[in-house]
Amino acid sequence: MSILKKRSKEVLIYSITESKISNIFSALIIFLGSLGLLLVAISSYLGMDLFLFSEEISNFPFIPQGATMAFYGIGGLFISFYLWWILLWNIGGGFDIFDKKNKKVCFIRWGFPGKNRRIILKIPMNEIQSIRIIAGVQERGILTRTLTYESIVYMETIEQGFITLTRIEDNLTPPEIANKAGELAFFLGVPLLY
Repeated sequence: MSILKKRSKEVLIYSITESKISNIFSALIIFLGSLGLLLVAISSYLGMDLFLFSEEISNFPFIPQGATMAFYGIGGLFISFYLWWILLWNIGGGFDIFDKKNKKVCFIRWGFPGKNRRIILKIPMNEIQSIRIIAGVQERGILTRTLTYESIVYMETIEQGFITLTRIEDNLTPPEIANKAGELAFFLGVPLLY
């Protein structure tokens, strides 16, 4: 998730895009793996080698091994196409707009195409109580115990409660989280709580 910031005296805009290198990489790997499974199943069904580098692929029977590989290959292709469409449609991307002039905060996100593609949440600025940084410790690892300290910036409102402004997946460093929270608290004129 990359965040681009535009700022003036009365408007602060964070542009959020969801296409990550890891998402592209996983969609590509799933596509290539499922295509390989499907080609092995086809070569098993036809009884001939479609791969130039191997002669043993056509030696196993189509039922049950080839049919199973065809099933997983088709399923993998559907999953990879789904991931590619999510990347192309920028699902989850959007804007966070903090507007002092109109005294509103708007969160705009893109959803799936259709009647409700644009998801908008509008909050009046007088409902914002504070900006909070909530830190947590998460234990990771199976064989080794590693503790990671993660912080998330929230906006506390009267009606909506806590609204997340950053995510753990953003991989922001503690100074970046503190800068974003401080900038928002200063811009909105609300207290920053930790």
